[in-house]
Amino acid sequence: MSQSSTPINPTPARPTLVRALGIPSLVLFGLAYLVPLTVFTTYGIVTETTGGRVALAYVVTTTALVFTALSYAAMVRAYPVAGSAYTYTQRTFGGHAGFLAGWSLMLDYLFLPMLNYLVLGIYLEAQFPAVPAWAWIAGAVALVTLLNVVGITSIARASSIIVAVQVIFIVVFAVLAVRTATGAPAVVNPFVGDGSVGGLAPILAGAAILCLSFLGFDAVSTMAEEAKRPRTDIPRAIMIVTVLGGASFVLLSSLAQLAEPATTFEDPDAATLEVLARLAGPWLATFFTAAYVAGCLGSALTSQASVSRIMYAMGREGVLPRPLGTLAPRWRTPVVAIVLVGLASLGAIVIPLALLTSVISFGALIAFSAVNLAVVKHYAIDGGRRGGTDLLRYVLAPLVGFALCLWLWTSLSGTSLKVGLAWLVVGAIWLLVLTRGFRRPPPELDLSEQPVVGDGGAAEAAPPASDPRHARDSIDA
Repeated sequence: MSQSSTPINPTPARPTLVRALGIPSLVLFGLAYLVPLTVFTTYGIVTETTGGRVALAYVVTTTALVFTALSYAAMVRAYPVAGSAYTYTQRTFGGHAGFLAGWSLMLDYLFLPMLNYLVLGIYLEAQFPAVPAWAWIAGAVALVTLLNVVGITSIARASSIIVAVQVIFIVVFAVLAVRTATGAPAVVNPFVGDGSVGGLAPILAGAAILCLSFLGFDAVSTMAEEAKRPRTDIPRAIMIVTVLGGASFVLLSSLAQLAEPATTFEDPDAATLEVLARLAGPWLATFFTAAYVAGCLGSALTSQASVSRIMYAMGREGVLPRPLGTLAPRWRTPVVAIVLVGLASLGAIVIPLALLTSVISFGALIAFSAVNLAVVKHYAIDGGRRGGTDLLRYVLAPLVGFALCLWLWTSLSGTSLKVGLAWLVVGAIWLLVLTRGFRRPPPELDLSEQPVVGDGGAAEAAPPASDPRHARDSIDA
């Protein structure tokens, strides 16, 4: 009778991310990242820029980003791993292009938590003057960092509560706005304006600013290694978040314009308070502050989770320092990356709001453009899928998305272009050092997946990217 032997020193398995997220959790994650109430962050600025045509500007932005969302959905089916635009570009165009795409996206993701913390501090200091803004900011950074370290399930639960609070405010606001609206002719005003500003250029300028409102559908793709069924659930969640986000932004901006048809404000940054004062007075403004602060906290929570996973994906293979690519055995989360993002977010204490808001769309539009081009390269050029409906799905649609993103990118302010280009220069210098003067390629990501059973259920064992069936069949799943 033989005895089975047990290794004396078994090699411990490398910890992996926990697959706990289904479509509802992914959608809530994306909506919490979008912050449905973010429409009010730039409402006054875009209203003055477009002459009251905020809703029309949102239609333009939504149209552009629906095409881009389709590209993200296509690429996440090809590469269902953490890394988002970095992974898609790196695997399609090579390590150098992938690094610069990921570097551009990090500009957006690093600044967005700062923006949320700063706005949160401003509103809470106004509500509780005895506590300075920096204290609120530091406390929020500590809380969000702790939640991210504990794990993705805690983020999903917090996202549900935060989105629910905002939905309640939206319902109350919508009812009051409809009651206040002044007749049928006013219904078209959010799309035609009051005539004070004409032409297409102001609409494009407003649409470029509004890109920051949609930074959430792409964040869903960074959760690919924590989704139960990444190749089906992530693409569906991306499209749901994009469409729901765009529809809610168009609706809310229209209702705000109907409730208060003004196109100039005493303080464009606080135009929402003027609208709310017309609707119901101070109590609604207080309710808005509570819901908006909750939204900022939720956006900071999800954006810190997303950027930490991008850094984890890049650090895992040495593109960034390797400690960033490690997971804590206890929580199976990228603790080093999470803490580093938290420390960087403390910059919200000293960095002015104008600078943060001026550059937040730069990195996103660069990454969006790269993903649109990656679809054409991966499917149409490398995969040879150019016949019938494939021509529409993998050539025409992503090229339209690329053209629209480029159009919006050229409509950004000069300040945001200068800061964004400076960030790219820093990234290029680091890439130069990393590759020893471009004499060797940067490290490539390991795209193999290890299925993990989390507390949300059994994981899906996706085939690795090297599977010869994968390049052609994954998009049709």
